[in-house]
Amino acid sequence: MSESNTTQKSSTAQDYPYDRAALRAQLRTLEQVPGVSKPDPILTVDSVERRFGGMTAVSVEHLEVQRGAITALIGPNGAGKTTFFNLITGFDQPSNAKKLIGGGDATWAFNGKILNRTGASQAARAGMVRTFQLTKALSRMTVIENMLIGANNQPGENLFVGLFKPLWAARERENIARAEELLARFKLDTKRDDMAGDLSGGQKKLLEMARALMSNPAMIMLDEPMAGVNPALTQSLLDHIQALRDEGTTVLFVEHDMHMVRHISDWVVVMAQGEIIAEGLPEEVMTSQAVVDAYLGAHHDKDLGDDDELTTGVMRAIATEVAEEVEEETR
Repeated sequence: MSESNTTQKSSTAQDYPYDRAALRAQLRTLEQVPGVSKPDPILTVDSVERRFGGMTAVSVEHLEVQRGAITALIGPNGAGKTTFFNLITGFDQPSNAKKLIGGGDATWAFNGKILNRTGASQAARAGMVRTFQLTKALSRMTVIENMLIGANNQPGENLFVGLFKPLWAARERENIARAEELLARFKLDTKRDDMAGDLSGGQKKLLEMARALMSNPAMIMLDEPMAGVNPALTQSLLDHIQALRDEGTTVLFVEHDMHMVRHISDWVVVMAQGEIIAEGLPEEVMTSQAVVDAYLGAHHDKDLGDDDELTTGVMRAIATEVAEEVEEETR
């Protein structure tokens, strides 16, 4: 890694708590209720709402994300998790967004910087980047070209500077070196010059994660990183996510795989119908009544950590109930 990249990385992550055991011990002392204050929040969200017509998709009164932790954002389909990601990262605007004159009361801050009216590119430059449920790899560009567009502070993008190669060539070499280092780390170096569209679904997930790291973010937000991934790559993705945290990057991720959530997360936030209904340690929050109700309704005897029960037994029970209700209505 170049000296400038090393300096940038250390300055970004120098204040992170690297002792994970100490961090978890600290989190264990917190009251496990929605909106609880964290010892050192990197992201603070207040009064963020998003309405679509008469439906409220997101209504978050207060949320803090602990710096240096892996925080899982879980909830049933339609809970508002991806919409929340879109709002915080500037891909969408709250219905109650502040305006230049008047407006609503939505506010959120990242690393001490208010981002109320910040677009996606500004949020990324502030150190908050995200991935998507459906990968955004540019299929008609090579893997290395996809990586390079994730780098920030590229002087060659300036119209006038771009005319004079000596002014941007050194930075380009640094970006290429950083990209090749990340590709090797994610075992995509052999795909360097392949078209991104030729990668498998799991490889595209790895590419998107690697590209997000090109800017040395303070926090990375992963939207269902395991969705559509070949089981052979699942452990690799898990290892990478934990390595990010161990290197000083805060991780906030959306995931439906409860085994994964329980295994790698330090803290869990639960959304249902757009609201934060529970927060806490993984081993505690997944057995709370609010979470069981949100996920399974009346099927309280099902273990959230049992994927087979979630994907087969519960669905069959629900299907049976629906069939019985339909039969009664048609009598």
